[in-house]
Amino acid sequence: MEKFEITDWDLQNEFNPHRQRHWQTKEEATYGVWAERDSEDERPSFGGKRSRDYSAPVNFISAGLKKPAGDEIEDEDSDEDEKPAKQEEAPKEFVPKKLKTGGNFKPSQKGFVGGTKSFMDFGSWERHTKGIGQKLLQKMGYVPGRGLGKNAQGIITPIEAKQRKGKAAIGAYGSERTTQSLQDFPVVDSDEEAEEEFQKELSQWRKDPSGGKKKPKYAYKTVEELKAKGRAGKQLSTPQKELAQVKVIDMTGREQKVYYSYSQISQKHNIPDDSPQQQQQQQQGLPGKEAKAQAFALPELEHNLQLLIDLTEQEIIQNDRQLQYERDMVVTLTHEIEKVAETLAREEADIRNLSQVLELVEECERRMRPDCPDPLTLPECARVFETLQDKYYEEYRMSDRVDLAVAIVFPLVKDYFRNWDPLKDCSYGTEILAKWKALLENDQLLSHGGQDLASDAFHRLMWEVWMPYVRSVVAQWQPRNCVPMVDFLDSWSHIIPVWILDNILDQLVFPKLQKEVENWNPLTDTVPIHSWIHPWLPLMQVRLEPLYSPIRNKLSSALQKWHPSDSSAKLILQPWKEVFTPGSWEAFMIKNIVPKLGLCLNELVINPHQQHMDAFFWVMDWEGMISVSSLVGLLEKHFFPKWLQVLCSWLSNNPNYEEITKWYLGWKSMFSDQVLAHPSIKEKFNEALDIMNRAVSSSVGGYMQPGARENIAYLTHTERRKDFQYEAMQERREAENMAQRGIGMAAGAVPMNFKDLIQTKAEEHNIVFMPVIGKRHEGKQLYTFGRIVIYIDRGVVFVQGEKTWVPTSLQSLIDMAK
Repeated sequence: MEKFEITDWDLQNEFNPHRQRHWQTKEEATYGVWAERDSEDERPSFGGKRSRDYSAPVNFISAGLKKPAGDEIEDEDSDEDEKPAKQEEAPKEFVPKKLKTGGNFKPSQKGFVGGTKSFMDFGSWERHTKGIGQKLLQKMGYVPGRGLGKNAQGIITPIEAKQRKGKAAIGAYGSERTTQSLQDFPVVDSDEEAEEEFQKELSQWRKDPSGGKKKPKYAYKTVEELKAKGRAGKQLSTPQKELAQVKVIDMTGREQKVYYSYSQISQKHNIPDDSPQQQQQQQQGLPGKEAKAQAFALPELEHNLQLLIDLTEQEIIQNDRQLQYERDMVVTLTHEIEKVAETLAREEADIRNLSQVLELVEECERRMRPDCPDPLTLPECARVFETLQDKYYEEYRMSDRVDLAVAIVFPLVKDYFRNWDPLKDCSYGTEILAKWKALLENDQLLSHGGQDLASDAFHRLMWEVWMPYVRSVVAQWQPRNCVPMVDFLDSWSHIIPVWILDNILDQLVFPKLQKEVENWNPLTDTVPIHSWIHPWLPLMQVRLEPLYSPIRNKLSSALQKWHPSDSSAKLILQPWKEVFTPGSWEAFMIKNIVPKLGLCLNELVINPHQQHMDAFFWVMDWEGMISVSSLVGLLEKHFFPKWLQVLCSWLSNNPNYEEITKWYLGWKSMFSDQVLAHPSIKEKFNEALDIMNRAVSSSVGGYMQPGARENIAYLTHTERRKDFQYEAMQERREAENMAQRGIGMAAGAVPMNFKDLIQTKAEEHNIVFMPVIGKRHEGKQLYTFGRIVIYIDRGVVFVQGEKTWVPTSLQSLIDMAK
């Protein structure tokens, strides 16, 4: 691997450009990097690492001055047997590097090692190189013209080399520093001073030869330092604690020892090892500093003393921790005492309130006994519960209101309604039970719209006490006498829960009505059915839908032998027009009424000289009951063909045109404006005018009544002008209605929400839009839009389908309702 950083080989090549270079051989030119090389003085290449010869002897390199060329040659000859001298060696990380002050420089570089140069000649040799030396110095902060060093102090002379006496290792002949280096770089502590300090410490146990005693140096620790050390040790982080508990194997001595923390290694005492050399000196009695020093060493005593000191330190630290724990405990207990005092005061107040509540409840129980001279009444009991709710609200809310009401209120309510007849006095007890509803009803249960008798005292009161009276009355009630029952439920609807009202209507009232409808016979019963069904519409609404189909079937069977001359059918059917849906009503009319009216018109005889109008009047009486399109269809099919035929035959017999004009205007006056405005009816009357005009125009040669042509033309012009005026008036009326509706909408509730928009559209199209009492879907109120059940969610209308709720547009909703 080729390395591109600056190496020692590059520095040598930069500072010594004239050294001997390696010339390429023929084999190297042929094989390139794969050629075998005998020399190791070249720079490493991409060919890989060279193997090192570990069998060669160690070669120590001298660090003296550069010798002359002749001396180098002699040294090379003398060392040739040991190892060939290397002129250049490429630097490698695993090869020991030679000192750069050794013999790697050529004789031409002698002057660089020693001597001084002037500043003007400094760096002049870089003109033969690439200038890398100057660049490196500038990168390290060197400024041209200033000296080297941290403070740019520099030195007068270059680093001098001192020749070693022999070829031994560094430091074998003492210090090799020159006088100049000691001046430039003085050393505070020298080896001699260190040796003296060691001798002084070693001789502390010996008597001073001068007779004086030297005081030993002691290291003192204050109690505060020990406390701080203990707190710091207590706050060790988790990695440090794990490190303190690591298993350590000590193999530095003759025997293997196992420690369970690094602190045990630092605390072990230094037991001297008896080496063979020391044993031999002891046996021979040879004097020596080591032997004397070992004689005064007491490692056991030092260990014991250190152990006592450590125990004392641990005791001080433990006492400090215990003291701090007790102080923290005092602070914690102070806070606990304050909290307990607050709790105690609050509980004492609760006990006082509960005792007063208990006194009120016991007083109520005492007055409810049969032998009590002053029995408790329902209004007085209500005042007691009001006192509990106003003064002791928390206790009243937390108490079990259901059990309390069952024990006290229920018997009083039963006694209060003992002789009550709901159909005779429908409003009896409404005020007192409305008050009990505010006292006993569970607000949380009410907000969720739930039904839980175990958690709501008022619901249980109405179901167990009030409801049995209602069941007994409904069981004896006759459905045709509906007014008292409707009034009773209307007066109690704002008091009784919604689910109880639904139960009364679904389980008690509806089965009675259904049974009565099955027994009803429209041909024999003198009381119309709508008189005892329609009063239930505000309360039951869509619950009555299952009754409509059997009612229509019975009416249809009763109309099979009906003739239009009998006006009682209209009186029976007219109240149901707004109850049935438009589609079902129209289908009923087309099936049972329209065919009878068609037969009646067929029986009508049109005779200008003697006209009987009874059949025509019988048909036109149903104009408000059947649709305009059905009535127009009857007239087009059964009336106008005969009428136009009579007109044509009359005109062909020299008629009196004044009589024809009166006859025409008389028949036209028999129709209402709504029927006349229909395009088909207009077309038929215009056709009659055209027939009269053709008859007047075609009689040129024959006898013609004077003024007949002018009268017919005037009549035609007048009738068509009336039609035009009527159409203009209708358009103007519609424009005014639209303008008034726009002004009303602008002056009304602005901005209008989506519910108001639906209500406005329902009013425009004459569709019933009202909420369903007590019915919700996912918390949203349900509404009836005609016969469709809907609910509104964030500006979207959802219609009830077969299996799910489907979103729909407002126009589609209106079309479905129609």
